[in-house]
Amino acid sequence: MVWGCVSALGKGNLHFCDGTINAEKYIEILEHNMLPSRRHLFQGRPCIFQQDNAKPHSAHITKSWLRRKRIRVLDWPACSPDLSPIETVWHRRPRTLAHLKTCLQQEWARNFFF
Repeated sequence: MVWGCVSALGKGNLHFCDGTINAEKYIEILEHNMLPSRRHLFQGRPCIFQQDNAKPHSAHITKSWLRRKRIRVLDWPACSPDLSPIETVWHRRPRTLAHLKTCLQQEWARNFFF
């Protein structure tokens, strides 16, 4: 899995995750990637966090953590498509996990959606 942070103000961190992601691991990802990205991009200004309804995102402990951190979350309708802005990677046809990771890093560095 890949976690990335994008906003109208720019991009934040890109993080590669090994193995299965549960709520506890997802909270660690948010702690080490979303919070620093949010501080950098918004510098204390208000923002709304958007995520889909994956089980780790909608778990009670995740929602509780987000409330404790005072992070406003956009309601996301059930059965909605994933949030995946990195469609440009697929034209490269990565054949291995290592090549996919390299392609993602290169596209992320290119500011592909700005």
